[in-house]
Amino acid sequence: MAFGDFNSICNGTSLPLCQVVSFTKPTTHEYLNNGIIPVCYARSIELANTVIFQIGNAFVNIGALIVFLIIIYHIRSKYTAIGRLEMLFYYNLLLALDICSLVVDCGVSPPGSKSYPYLVAVQLALSSASCWCLMICGFLGFRLWEDGTNKSMWFIRLTSLAFGVLSFFIALLTFQDWIKNGTLDRSNTTGLFVVCYILNAIFLLTFIISQIILALFLIKNYWVIGVIALTVISFIAGQLFLYAFSRQICEGVKHYLDGLFFASLCNLFSNMMLYKFWDMTTDDDLEFSISISKDGDVLYADR
Repeated sequence: MAFGDFNSICNGTSLPLCQVVSFTKPTTHEYLNNGIIPVCYARSIELANTVIFQIGNAFVNIGALIVFLIIIYHIRSKYTAIGRLEMLFYYNLLLALDICSLVVDCGVSPPGSKSYPYLVAVQLALSSASCWCLMICGFLGFRLWEDGTNKSMWFIRLTSLAFGVLSFFIALLTFQDWIKNGTLDRSNTTGLFVVCYILNAIFLLTFIISQIILALFLIKNYWVIGVIALTVISFIAGQLFLYAFSRQICEGVKHYLDGLFFASLCNLFSNMMLYKFWDMTTDDDLEFSISISKDGDVLYADR
């Protein structure tokens, strides 16, 4: 596997972007240059004259929608918690990413359609924006700036938008072969690999390191180290299911599922643990607590 190509990755696992990239060295058969088909992938089903792809992963994504809505509700109820608005923005990004993944993975916009490359590019853009946003949220506990202010929110929104737009255009230029000089097209995916894999990995690693430092030296709550460990272990397990064992899983369960199903489960659990970590490490930054009455009124209670 050469750096920046998706040949080995797409041979082993079923990713949406694999349908809009091609082998690094194009073959003489033109039809083989339109996407990279994995050796084994989850079978589709037909329901009401509609073909649905990745049905197992679809149920996970639907469950994730419910979980993210519950998490967003609980974050909204913590009126004075540190980083409340920033974490709300992060989970709203995840909600949008989950909806986009449902559309792309399940074949609402099938591979080969004109809209498919654009939707895959949007999916990658939301993923990149989420990773960047999470890294920024990781610095809130250090009180480097005042959280929840207009400046803080516009900074995280605009920078997340900028990185998402960058990922979107690099992905789209790669998928559509608009650049003809051989630097960025379906068979030259180094730029896409760097932006959507290398940079995202750096953002996530920065977040994890910052939270370990925060837990050990500032909060001094060693229980949350276990939550961080669960988050990291679950995320790494998901990546292994997706990129290392997808073919074995697919063949073992007779094509009913593949590694994408288990990767989605692990990613969902990781984001649940992220919320738990934030809930354990944050506190109210005012001298009173807030609750809601039965009539919907805000009540302030002195501590």
